[in-house]
Amino acid sequence: MSNARKVAVPRPVGAVSAVVLEAIGTGRSPGAEQRRGVAKRLDDVADPVTDHDLQLALFAAYSLHYGHFAEADARTEWDPQLIAVRSAVEERLLASLDGLAVPEPTAEDVPSRLRELTSRTWGPSISSYLLRRASVEEFRDYVAQRSVYQLMEADPHTWAVPRLVGRAKAALVEIQADEYAAGRPERMHSRMYAAMMRALDLDDRPGAYVEAALPEMLAVTNLMSLFGLHRRWIGALVGQLAAYEMTSTTPSRRCANGLRRLGLGAPATEYYDEHVEADAVHKQLAVVELAGGLVAAEPARTRDVLFGAVASLTVEGRFAAAMAQRWGVGADDAAA
Repeated sequence: MSNARKVAVPRPVGAVSAVVLEAIGTGRSPGAEQRRGVAKRLDDVADPVTDHDLQLALFAAYSLHYGHFAEADARTEWDPQLIAVRSAVEERLLASLDGLAVPEPTAEDVPSRLRELTSRTWGPSISSYLLRRASVEEFRDYVAQRSVYQLMEADPHTWAVPRLVGRAKAALVEIQADEYAAGRPERMHSRMYAAMMRALDLDDRPGAYVEAALPEMLAVTNLMSLFGLHRRWIGALVGQLAAYEMTSTTPSRRCANGLRRLGLGAPATEYYDEHVEADAVHKQLAVVELAGGLVAAEPARTRDVLFGAVASLTVEGRFAAAMAQRWGVGADDAAA
């Protein structure tokens, strides 16, 4: 990405993000006193998912692998002290998710368990509200929030390609080929999302809305990067992607029709229209070949796959609840 398309390093919102962002901006390793301050702050965190400071710190640390920020010193990408700070935040986030209720099936049960999990209600249906009631400004708010991930759509999952074999690897490559439009840059899903943002008069530069992003939205994105960057969490990344693909088609249809209700057509609706069709195919690949293929080859990954699905569905549900509260949306308006 050229520097002209990069945004400024965001401003910190607390002690942990201040340490990470200072290191990113200056290229200097976090000192011992700063690391002790991070450890103390982590001890005091009540809920990492909703803690803006922790989520911004993680997002900023991961951004070094994606190249979002113009002033970032590339030497910090693998700075051992910054990685140590990031690891401490990651472990605190994972510890907060450790108590989630995760099914314990055999490997053969994984596809059916994923279907059961994704059939549940995990939070208010923001897509139903967008379909029926949302204003243009609320759509703009939603699209800006989700841009934190969608403008790099598929990238966190690409980390998994060299970590898979056989059926699972082939299935992921097929899904990713669609996400990246099989060599047609203008049809890449991230570029289609950017086109929708321009149609809504939004800044389409990756990272442009990081400062405005809710911590729950940062958490949705950070989970993908965490699972993708750690080989030990390959099962969780597969479960996250399977859950994502399985729950995308209906919300995408609602969002496209909601935009049409407001008098907007292509390119505002094209991204969502594309996902109605693409994700109907992807969900079968993700469940049967990707998740099913992984646990068939490595049964020990079974619980991780389901943990990844439950964790991502939980955090997505919390993002939906935060958006509903932000807009004052009642239960009837957010019913599926």
